[in-house]
Amino acid sequence: MKTTNNMSGLHRILMVLCSLALVAVIFLPIWRIELDAAQYPEGLELQIYSYKLAGQVEIINGLNHYIGMKTLHVEDFVEFTVLPYIIGFFALAFLAVGIANKRKWVYILFVAFLIFGIVAMVDFYIWEYNYGHNLSPDAPIKVPGMSYQPPLIGYKQLLNFGAYSIPDIGGWIFIACGLILAFAAIQEWRKTKTTKLA
Repeated sequence: MKTTNNMSGLHRILMVLCSLALVAVIFLPIWRIELDAAQYPEGLELQIYSYKLAGQVEIINGLNHYIGMKTLHVEDFVEFTVLPYIIGFFALAFLAVGIANKRKWVYILFVAFLIFGIVAMVDFYIWEYNYGHNLSPDAPIKVPGMSYQPPLIGYKQLLNFGAYSIPDIGGWIFIACGLILAFAAIQEWRKTKTTKLA
């Protein structure tokens, strides 16, 4: 049986849909950090977009000042300059793969998308580590041996605050696109093996 390098019609449609979804991710909150404490019964929220911070940023900055953490400002992060373009690049890449209809490009895109996801999470961890550990010696409140690094994902107790770090709607869409891409890549690989055996 003659093998073909073309993708299935379903996978091509999924690539195009993921492309559109990634365009939306640029404008949606990708990650959120929620802070709960008795003095803030409604909670505090920091939302991270591809290009800005939102939520109760000023209140959180005020609290950070007391424990010696740096205040959060968009201009201090190069990520907010480049991230919209990186996501836009992947949106175009998904579209190009769907249009090109070549199986090998699905594999290449999957590897690139996976690497970007890993690099992004490592960068986010380093960002949280630096902000939680590099404290000002002139802070009004000092707790020996205490650091204030939020969790990469999940829950962590920081003094009297409970910190939750979870994906927001844009992050869940990004993860879903990655899972769909992984599904398409695996299915295309299986189809190749089945065709060769036949």
